[in-house]
Amino acid sequence: MAVTAQKGFDIEKLRSDFPLLQTNMNGKPIAFLDSAASSQKPNSVLQAMDTYYREKHANVHRGVYQLSQEATAAYENARELVKGFINAPSAREVIFVRGCTEAINLVAATFGRRFLMAGDEVLISAMEHHSNIVPWQMACENKGATLKVIPVNEKGELVMDEFDRLLTSKVKIVAVTHVSNTLGTINPVREIIEKAHAKDIPVLVDGAQAIPHMQVDVQELDADFYAFSGHKMFGPTGIGVLYGKEEWLNALPPYQGGGEMIETVTFEKTTYNELPHKFEAGTPDIAGTVGLGAAIEYIGSVGYPAIHAHEAELLDYATRRLQEVEGIRFIGTAREKASVISFLVGGIHPYDLGTILDKLGIAVRTGHHCTQPLMDQFCIPGTVRASFAFYNNKTDIDRLVDGVKRAVEMLR
Repeated sequence: MAVTAQKGFDIEKLRSDFPLLQTNMNGKPIAFLDSAASSQKPNSVLQAMDTYYREKHANVHRGVYQLSQEATAAYENARELVKGFINAPSAREVIFVRGCTEAINLVAATFGRRFLMAGDEVLISAMEHHSNIVPWQMACENKGATLKVIPVNEKGELVMDEFDRLLTSKVKIVAVTHVSNTLGTINPVREIIEKAHAKDIPVLVDGAQAIPHMQVDVQELDADFYAFSGHKMFGPTGIGVLYGKEEWLNALPPYQGGGEMIETVTFEKTTYNELPHKFEAGTPDIAGTVGLGAAIEYIGSVGYPAIHAHEAELLDYATRRLQEVEGIRFIGTAREKASVISFLVGGIHPYDLGTILDKLGIAVRTGHHCTQPLMDQFCIPGTVRASFAFYNNKTDIDRLVDGVKRAVEMLR
């Protein structure tokens, strides 16, 4: 059933907020369909960062002069914005990191050091991004633990009966993606968390692909850890967030040593700072946090209900139109999906298809999308992935479909 965007949602006005969407690629107006890799940035985010660097830059915390105090206030205001954005109980539970990858590495490394032992298990899913596979492999290798995998069915949905079977007393932590970056599948993370908590097992959720598309309430989910990146939610690169329940963050050792994360240092012993600074060693990405705060405010001005309705309409329209392409095969047909479509056409290699689309001004992602085990399950080298944000319109999709048809004619 088609979904209609909310009344008053002015797509062309919103598109004008994003300067890159007004540019050309290969001499043609760009149709940007790669937001799952990294989203475009509105003027308000760019202006906030520019103003910070031009007028407000100083290092944060401990500076008694006015400029440092103002920079600190801007930095900590971004933390408060994140707290409200995800409904965290306390700003102490909001840790600034370089991105979702660093957030997961932080938890995997520190949790592994403190809690994993030989014979223990870590449970992830078959649709995880490499950033939610490799850190856990490293943690398991260091301690002699075992990585277990929840399988995925042919539609790209988790096999929950197998999850139930795998969730044994040996499992010390579950780490799953909220939304698959390759398939668009929206996973039942609330159910996963409930079942894990019934056995006193904590859960980390990779929210990088969820946060641009849906309201996330970490208290409602009851997630122990929730990680996401700024650059996928219309903010800058190099900044992200790890939310963690205070009791878990207090139980974990520091991830890195250096300035800011300390309380006292002698050559004999160091004591560590309180949350959140315990996990924020060194000079942070201050401009990045300012930009992240501006992105949160921008998302709020659009509103998640409008974002969801428009993106659902785009997903429905794109799925129907791409079915016109003879020989198309969709990879990932879950009932609950975000605005991501992965596909192949006949025996055409995705790189060849993507290269022709590039010459037509259409930006899509091709390859394994950092989910090589998932590609192996489907016995494919990769896919063409078109991913939509609320700034996309039906013209972008029409150009994609026309471009795919033209490429297929050239390559067959």
